[in-house]
Amino acid sequence: MRYLLVVLFLFSFSLAEEYYAKLEPIESYSIKASVSGKVIFSNKNIEGKRAKNTKIIEIDSYVDRIDLEQSLKKLDAINEMIKLQNKNYQRLLKIKSKSGYEKDSQKINVVNLEVNKADTLINIANLRDSIKNKKLIEKNFYIYNIEVKEGDYVTPGTLLYEAKDLSQGKLEIYVPILEIEKVKNKTIFLNGKKTDLKIDKIYDVADSKHISSYKVKIIINKPKTFSRLIKIEFK
Repeated sequence: MRYLLVVLFLFSFSLAEEYYAKLEPIESYSIKASVSGKVIFSNKNIEGKRAKNTKIIEIDSYVDRIDLEQSLKKLDAINEMIKLQNKNYQRLLKIKSKSGYEKDSQKINVVNLEVNKADTLINIANLRDSIKNKKLIEKNFYIYNIEVKEGDYVTPGTLLYEAKDLSQGKLEIYVPILEIEKVKNKTIFLNGKKTDLKIDKIYDVADSKHISSYKVKIIINKPKTFSRLIKIEFK
């Protein structure tokens, strides 16, 4: 009977160092609209493929581009007016017969133009940012799902598409708190094969669901396939 208990204890201990996890992309992203507008391009052909500096979504920016063009012309005009008004102000300062009121009024004209210039610069920056955010290009992420189609009208917060970083994979397991120190420096075996992998991170706060365990993350560089179940052992 005692021998049986010892065997059962050792068996339980070995199971505690054997885990299973699904290999997932290192990061997954939900790309949402930051501006409002009509979708004029939705690249459904790239869905389920890896992007290569590929345009994924484009939102209409016609009005913004016209507004930007006119705002730049307005800025040039304001700069010219500031130069002229400053010259007039400098002339007034040299004329003793001009009252302080006249000189102050001219100074106020210059200040008002400077305020107008600042507002125009802010508007130009906002327009450039809006135009940039209306054309979404991905360098090399895997495009998992595109949520919008041409003709849709989106507002800030609308989900546009989901993308995944396939450059690395991650395995996340939950190790009982009492076992953490035992697995830290052990060799990691995946599906029975010895690896030179190391634990990337231990979240040393108990998980909300696995209340007696810490989450442990293992990183794998450039995996060939994802979403497969992998047996993880520490020996």
